[in-house]
This record gives sequence, C-alpha cells and structure tokens, in this order.
Amino acid sequence: MNGLSLLEHLSVIHDPRQEWKVSHSLSDILFLTVVAIIAGAEGWEDIADFGYDQVDWLRKFGEFAHGTPSHHTIARVFAAMEPKQFQRCFIAWMKSCHQATKGEVIAIDGKTVRGSYTQSDKSNAIHMVSAFAAANEVVLGQIKTDSKSNEITAIPALLTLLNIRGCLITIDAMGCQTKIAKCIVDGGGDYLLTVKGNQKRLKNGLNEIFSAAKLDAAVTNTLAQSEKSHGREETRLHMVSHDVSELGDIALEWPGLKSLGYVISFRAGKGGVSEASFRFYISSAKLSVEEFANAVRDHWSIEVKLHWKLDTALNEDGCRIRRENAAENFAVVRHTALNLLNAETSFKGGIKRKQKRANRNTRYLEQVLTGQGAS
Repeated sequence: MNGLSLLEHLSVIHDPRQEWKVSHSLSDILFLTVVAIIAGAEGWEDIADFGYDQVDWLRKFGEFAHGTPSHHTIARVFAAMEPKQFQRCFIAWMKSCHQATKGEVIAIDGKTVRGSYTQSDKSNAIHMVSAFAAANEVVLGQIKTDSKSNEITAIPALLTLLNIRGCLITIDAMGCQTKIAKCIVDGGGDYLLTVKGNQKRLKNGLNEIFSAAKLDAAVTNTLAQSEKSHGREETRLHMVSHDVSELGDIALEWPGLKSLGYVISFRAGKGGVSEASFRFYISSAKLSVEEFANAVRDHWSIEVKLHWKLDTALNEDGCRIRRENAAENFAVVRHTALNLLNAETSFKGGIKRKQKRANRNTRYLEQVLTGQGAS
C-alpha cells in the first residue's frame, strides 16, 4: 500500500475555491493533512503546526510554493470539499492497492462520530458506514448516513462502489434485509447476516430449527472455540445446517440461501459468573462449520481493529470538527492514515506508538507513507 499513489487519485478532485484566490494547491493541503494525522495530529491547528515544522520535508512530495497553509485555510477547504468525490477517490485508491481473495471476509458496520454534533442539535452527529477487510485490517470504503437507522439505505450504496466478487460480506442485524442480500449476490459476493427481531418470521423459523439441546446432541457440523482476554473467558459453540428447506417458504425470500448458522456464547468474568447468549445467521455461501465460526469472529474485528483504534489512537469521538462537510471528509482522512499505519509492519508497536515515532522521525513517516516494510 503506497500513500504517494493516493495523490494521483486525489488530483481529480474539484477544488471548490476561486482559482485566483488560491495560494496553496488542494493536493498540497490533502497531502499535508494525511501525513500530519499519521504523525498524530487531531485537528486543524495540529495539522498547521506540523506543516510549519516540516515544510522542507513536505517539499520532497509537493510544491508548497507559498509555505504551508494556516489552520483556517485547511478548515475552509475541508468544509467546502465535496465528500462523495473524496470517498470515490479513496475507494479507487484501495482498489488499486488491495486485491481481494476468494472467500475474503469484508465486515460492514457503522460508527457514529460522536464529536461531530452541532451545539444547536446534539443529536445530529454524523454516522459513517465502513467496509473493512478483516484479514488485512484495511478500510475499503465508507459512506455517511444521517443516522444509524439509515444504514439500511447506505449499505447498498456502499456495496455498489466496491469490488465484492468472491468475498463474504458480513453484516449485523441492521443489514439483514432481502434487498441488501440481493445487492451482495448480484455483485458476485456472498452474504453472512445476523438475524434478530427485525426479521421476526425468519428468527422464529431459525428458533424452531436450532436449540442448545440439538447442538449438544449433534455429532457433525459443530465446533467449540474458547479464548481469554482482559480477565474474561469466552466459549462459543457453533452449529451449521445446509438444509434450508427446514425454513419452508421463508427460505425463498433470501436469494441463494445455502447455510443456516447458530452460535451460543458463554462469557465468564473474574467472579466466575457465566453469561449466555445465542445468535442466528443466514448465508448464501455453503459454509463449513469452521468457515462459519471464523467468519463470525472476523466480523467483530471491525469493532476492535477499526472502531476501537479510531477512538483510542486517533481520538475520533473526541474530535469537534463539524463545519459543513468537514467531519465527513476528515473521517475519510482518518481511514487513510489508519490504513497506512496498519500496513507498516516493520515496527512492532501499536498505532499510537507508530504515530509518535512518525512525529519525531520523518524517515519512519516516509516509510509509512511509501509502504516500505509492509508485508
């Protein structure tokens, strides 16, 4: 993954400013913002300060004929820039540097950028739906919705922008919709969808097929997994059925349906008290129980390896950037920076340590940017 190749894709973005007033090119401003966030910047002033300190290094990659822009200029550009153009450029860049493999799990989920609300309406923070390649830990694309409830309409729009052929698309219960399933199958991919109460007939049908007693009695198509983390131990019991006829006419509503899945989870804390939960799944792929269990586990990587990193390392929820299009555009830059930081594997530190090293060492920053050391 090469950050410099991103500049080629960004060069087609329309500059919203009046040409005769422009002192700093749009490509210079975007490049500065990406590298500054890689180096730990969290807002406009941080980005401007980084540019002022590193202007000589920046001129290795851009013009910066008039020095570096002020934080006011950077903020105005991001507020005015058309987000859809920026997102399409991001997705085109990812298509050029990420080759999907058959059966690759792409997890789709939404996250509210909590600091992006306005003072007049604290409920209007933007909500970003992202597609995340679990194996390589990279964001493939994203799209903004006005609220979590609008994920249903945003997911098909995002899927049409991506190359999902041969991939397994995992989505939580919000995306368990026949139109979304059809969109995935039409795009050449397979779906693995969580089933909850928003699909009542389907859930009731699966509840009649699966039970803890049936799982305990089964001798095939079952798998147990256990893991310990942060003082808690979780055991997950999986079961898969390929006899979709058990659902009756409900199965006909879901295009290409081939697998039904069931997971029982037991989670015990330090006190030893166990909490049990169960979940149902449907898939258009004929999944073995091992493939099913791994895909279910991979889906939750979007929470730990994307959303958690955005908050703890890049302070997304604490960022108060919100003017016009700025919050949406800045979210795309965060994804860009995180992709490049995740891809750099020669330094075995977490994202925050990588950012600190990039801030004090431009040779390492250049390594992150150019993809050197990435596996």
